Amino acid sequence: MLLEEMKKAGLTQVEKDKIRVDAWEFKKAVMRCHDREGTCREIQLGAYQTDFKTNGFQRFDLVYLGKGTADEYKDIDVKGKLVLIEINQREEWWINYPVYQAHLKGAAALIAVQSRGYAQIDDTALNAQDIAGPSCAPAFSMSRADFLMIRQLMEEKNENGNRVPELSVEFDADTEVIKDQYTYNIVGKIPGTDSDSMILLSAHYDSYFEGFQDDNAAVAMIIGIARALLRGGYKPRHTIVVCALAAEEWGISDTKYDWSTGAYRQVFEARPEWQGHVIADLNFELPAHAHSTRDAVRCTYEYADFVRSFVDAVQMPEGIYPEGMTTLYPIETWSDDFTMAISGIPSMVNDFSGGPFMENYYHSQYDNQDVYEEEVYRFHHEFYLKLLLAIDSLALPPMDFGRVLDQSIKTLDTDLCMQTGADSTLLLKKTEEAKKAAAILAEQVRHFNSLPEEKRDWKKADAITEKLLGVFRKSQDYLVRLDWDDNVIFPQQAVQNNLYALKKAMGYLEKGEIAPALEAFYSIDNNCYAFQFEREVFYHFTEYILKQSPDRLMWGKGRIIHHENLYDLVESLKEKKPGDSLEAEKQSLKEAWERQKRYYADDIEYLIRAVEKLRNLICEVSDMFEKGTE
Repeated sequence: MLLEEMKKAGLTQVEKDKIRVDAWEFKKAVMRCHDREGTCREIQLGAYQTDFKTNGFQRFDLVYLGKGTADEYKDIDVKGKLVLIEINQREEWWINYPVYQAHLKGAAALIAVQSRGYAQIDDTALNAQDIAGPSCAPAFSMSRADFLMIRQLMEEKNENGNRVPELSVEFDADTEVIKDQYTYNIVGKIPGTDSDSMILLSAHYDSYFEGFQDDNAAVAMIIGIARALLRGGYKPRHTIVVCALAAEEWGISDTKYDWSTGAYRQVFEARPEWQGHVIADLNFELPAHAHSTRDAVRCTYEYADFVRSFVDAVQMPEGIYPEGMTTLYPIETWSDDFTMAISGIPSMVNDFSGGPFMENYYHSQYDNQDVYEEEVYRFHHEFYLKLLLAIDSLALPPMDFGRVLDQSIKTLDTDLCMQTGADSTLLLKKTEEAKKAAAILAEQVRHFNSLPEEKRDWKKADAITEKLLGVFRKSQDYLVRLDWDDNVIFPQQAVQNNLYALKKAMGYLEKGEIAPALEAFYSIDNNCYAFQFEREVFYHFTEYILKQSPDRLMWGKGRIIHHENLYDLVESLKEKKPGDSLEAEKQSLKEAWERQKRYYADDIEYLIRAVEKLRNLICEVSDMFEKGTE
């Protein structure tokens, strides 16, 4: 259908790019139970990307276990049973942790109900998310309305006062993950007249439920923008590429980085030649809804100055965004634009990750046409079309590497460098040199872009563009890391934050204060999960990042470098009583501190080398303006 729509819009070279994914087929999940009067209640459930087939209705005991943490299972046998829990995925933990915990305890499957976080618009809302866990641990979702009914039935039938609420139910489910299958990204073009480079418009066409905002409206927008350009007779200088991406919501089993699979396969496997030739990706997510009183474009650091100057000149329509519009950076991991950026394609997206939509409608059946806001859709359609035209009017991508270099230093703690022996003086010196080179290059790019049409050398522009994009790719490789919550950080920040927390914890233990010391552990890598789940759960979701094969880490590959495992220390401190000796635990903390100090010094040394390499690359591009492109 999308292939035909692109052809109808007038796009040329419309093709299906074949990509490899893990497939998920969910056919049904139906639960039956009987109330006190004997009336049969039938419940429709949602599912996650896991394996579970009953081949018709089967009888199960359904057990309610609170939040599904390890402590909830104490002295409880759940083998072969369905475990019902409540979850808040925005403020506590992702679905994979309690699901795998239930699996290890022998449960037949886990059923999750949103207590807060997502799908809050109505008690009848179902929620779906990527599972980020193994398919052998089955999981389903239930609406809060059905959950409240089930809990009432459990209480009514719990005449013996059992500690754990339980109910006999019938369950019929069919969900399956099939490894190593294929799907397609749909690509169409408007050929450019002058340049060999491209501008990309992207959105994903897979969705949960109807997915009106996420992301059908966005797919309509990218085709609509292309149609408007063609109907207006516009001849772009750069080739405009329209790409409807598959497998954004989920596409690979048992990895933390199981979303944005379609985009990753597209730019690293199906079309690796886009790297070095696409000067900008305008990605779209949920574009027909006002997520806040202020609109925003989120972009990479290198495009921030250009986007900000464009945004600041926009005349905002009355009514939809009373606080106007702003520019945010850097790119986040919520959507395909992050994958585009790390491949070397500068990207941007209409900001969507904040606001009540995410808590209320996101990934539920209530993301439908009722949440369509026509004025917002029209504004975004017109705004991003104009932004596309502004980028197309330029001979070179309007990138400035000074901001990312400056921000890398702003996040550096020089006092901590002194404490750890890290050479901040040399790093600051090298970064200042790189910033000066970046400023010269940015001015050269601006001057080249300001030349009148008749004086533009497009062959030279294409050669410089390829080199500029090469520097951008190296900047992503050198400076972009992730923390354990998928936040984008600089290479030194993860260890830096660990050292802050370790220092707090050591101070508390010296005073014999265990509770605040444990609280400090929460912000050290992923150790917050050591408090709630068994060792095997913690280790599985640690090692599938640190030890899994690179081809399954996708866009997260190499973005987390270090890990401080405090599981045993957490267990030990939780067992301590007032007056117990803490000497062994203090020693363990000191050893962790020393390890992190070494990591920090290594990270700073790495940054010194990285910044020097970036400076050299920047200078090489600068030389092209003076010496030609050979």
